[in-house]
Amino acid sequence: MQRRVQRDQPGPRPRREKRLSRVLVGAAALPVMLVAAGCSSDSGSGSDEGKSADAAASASASASASPSPTVRAAAYGELPEPCGVLTKKTLEDLVPEAKSGKEGSSSDTATRASCSWDSLDNNGVKGSQYRWLNVSLLRFESDTTRGAGDDLAHDYLVKQLKDAQATDGAKGVQVDPFAGAGDEAQIVRYELKKKEGTFRQQTAVARVENVVVTVDYNGAGLAGDKSPDAKGLVTDAKRAAEEVVAAVSAANGSGASPSKSASASATDGATKGGSPDAGSDDADDSATSKSSASARKS
Repeated sequence: MQRRVQRDQPGPRPRREKRLSRVLVGAAALPVMLVAAGCSSDSGSGSDEGKSADAAASASASASASPSPTVRAAAYGELPEPCGVLTKKTLEDLVPEAKSGKEGSSSDTATRASCSWDSLDNNGVKGSQYRWLNVSLLRFESDTTRGAGDDLAHDYLVKQLKDAQATDGAKGVQVDPFAGAGDEAQIVRYELKKKEGTFRQQTAVARVENVVVTVDYNGAGLAGDKSPDAKGLVTDAKRAAEEVVAAVSAANGSGASPSKSASASATDGATKGGSPDAGSDDADDSATSKSSASARKS
């Protein structure tokens, strides 16, 4: 009996029971820590996502507020009929024996056009007088990538003048500006010796708004006839350039409205990435080849 009483009396707990108590207390505290950590993590994630959404919205608003690329519209949208740009009197004076003009081929006559005339005044044993006249017209559209039509036309005018001065075999090259033919105009003149005789070449290049006019005019005395007067040929070439420029302006009206296709081109350039107009590039090459052909035609 005494032994049972001793077992029921309180006393120090065994070490195993103490360790078990600590484990239970720790296990009870663990869910509280996990819940606290979870709340903290969710709060930070939500904040980051909110900041990202605000940044995206701000960038979108800035992009929408940015203006679309623009370029001033080209003034002229038409070209005159190339073989009708010179008066009958001018043709009689410059190419007296020409029956009619020969229009050059073009896939788009509203962008590029040309016409040429040949004249051979045969004086029998006294020789003959030869004249050749060619008129080329090239119109440039405005483009958001390439620039305004009149600026493109100016660049092409400069190129035409350089090409004329670089003609193979040209002698005594002279370049002079002249007034009365559009916004700017210059004339290049030189002599070119060939087996038929000495040809005197004039290349007048003028710009009116977004259109470039090139007049090639040369003459020669063949079969013993004397060479034509150089100053007279220059005067005639300038006269022709002035008439062609006037015809271009008349074709577009005195108060020319912006080119319809120019406005469309500017819009397309902004929406499609502003790729250069392939048609304009082809026109550049075509007109350049026509100008270079003047020397070969001589």
